[in-house]
Amino acid sequence: MSDIVNRKDQHLDVILAGMAVHGLDNGFGEVRFVHEALPDLDHGKIDLGTDFLGRRLKAPLLISSMTGGPARAEAINARLAEAAQHLGIALAVGSQRAALDAEGATPGLDMALRLRAPDTPILANIGAAQLTRGFGVDEARRVLDMIAADALIVHLNPLQEACQPEGDRDWWGVGAALEALVKAIDAPVVVKETGAGISAATAKRLFAMGVAAVDVAGAGGSNWATVEGERAEGEGDKAHAAAFADWGIPTATAIAEIRAACPKGLIIGSGGIHDGVEAAKAIRLGADMVGQAAGVLGAATVSTEAVVEHFHTVLRQMRTVCFCTGSANLAALRKAPLQG
Repeated sequence: MSDIVNRKDQHLDVILAGMAVHGLDNGFGEVRFVHEALPDLDHGKIDLGTDFLGRRLKAPLLISSMTGGPARAEAINARLAEAAQHLGIALAVGSQRAALDAEGATPGLDMALRLRAPDTPILANIGAAQLTRGFGVDEARRVLDMIAADALIVHLNPLQEACQPEGDRDWWGVGAALEALVKAIDAPVVVKETGAGISAATAKRLFAMGVAAVDVAGAGGSNWATVEGERAEGEGDKAHAAAFADWGIPTATAIAEIRAACPKGLIIGSGGIHDGVEAAKAIRLGADMVGQAAGVLGAATVSTEAVVEHFHTVLRQMRTVCFCTGSANLAALRKAPLQG
């Protein structure tokens, strides 16, 4: 097993064991809708549909990036793809760095994924740190073609890399390399954080580069400094990572501030979204789409049916929020009154 694959497996183990909880709250607890006691709506006819990457979705949900070693990734990705197709929502895969380095097709990250989800927006994924380490336009096209993806996610994880014993800590030139990739590649590029959030200033910089969307991936969900601290062997590495247990921008704050600064930007809200009520709050604060990763990972290790059932609950909760705010659709939900 390669070092990268082994590391990905360790990441899954830490998250599934519940040892990656962020020291910060996601911020949604401070957001409360005004209850509508007399909604003139039929709960069953509430429309959560939206457009994303040129495809019509039944709901503004994205199964966010998660990964692991080949055997685990194959089963997890297959279940997620089948569920996304059934539900009419979007799917982002985990980092394809190991798959790119491998010779031949990588189970779980090949055309079988697209065949399981022919109508689903699928997003490929690479790390920003690799853009100054020999990963360029050709490699980006390869990861897109690998799964017939609709768009490319470039993930930002400076805190994780700084806390990872074998992490890439030289980020000099990454911004320029990212901008060059966005301009050169013939596919939408989505830029996301990995749990520490994106500031309004950085979001403006990214949209100015031409990125198609920004995924805030704020604080409140999995903390990758904590994940790396859990898998570190040296006491110095553990102590270093522990100091960042509450680092980052809460998800609710990041969404609201980016929307205020970038009124026309496509925003994906993720980072510790626990349920459909918080998903609805994310939409109200300015997110166009809502992502969930760790929250569905447990179900993805069980079956496709478990993933579908998980999201059925999320969707029911979202519709009930709409029902109890008098919102017939997402456009109305975005204007629903808030307390205070």
